[in-house]
Amino acid sequence: MLYFALEYRRAIDRLTGDQASGLRAYELGNEEWELVKQVTDVLKVYKHATLRFLRGTPSLPSVIPAMDHIDDVLTTQSLDTKYLPAICAACALSKKTLNRYYEKTDVSKTYRIAMMLHPRHKLQYFRNRTWPEEWIIEVHALLRSEFDENYASIPVPDDFAEVQRVTQPKPEVRTIITATLFNAIDFAFTRIRMAMSMVK
Repeated sequence: MLYFALEYRRAIDRLTGDQASGLRAYELGNEEWELVKQVTDVLKVYKHATLRFLRGTPSLPSVIPAMDHIDDVLTTQSLDTKYLPAICAACALSKKTLNRYYEKTDVSKTYRIAMMLHPRHKLQYFRNRTWPEEWIIEVHALLRSEFDENYASIPVPDDFAEVQRVTQPKPEVRTIITATLFNAIDFAFTRIRMAMSMVK
């Protein structure tokens, strides 16, 4: 809606500026149009996140990185002097609301376990985000505890080791396959982002 308003600003100005239309109360001044433009800009991060999750089935390991990315963007925007004070304040409030939802991920251990089991993230993601080391140790202990409580006692078939030896690729091959897969995914998302920016 905001994109539409900006694209058709001249028509909207003429329509609301015409006294005969009875819409003068809705006429926007230059500062209000600047607000519309800036709000459109700061909402892009939410639009991109929404479209990314709508493209396919969202996975648990994608939730925390998405929230971290939005938080980073909002932090930058709330301090950016190119935005009007009202926009900076709105970004700061939005960040505060986002953090309340982020804290909800602590209620369920599933998010952190999913991050550690994801071949691309593991514990390194938390280190890259400069989590305190005691938090990282706690996350690792959480996964260990979950395994010990629910999976360690499950008997392993006698022939499993032989099946695993025959069917699994060598570690170096597995690493190459995993890296290639995630590089392809990153490349695809980059192309999509580029295409979306060209559409705008």
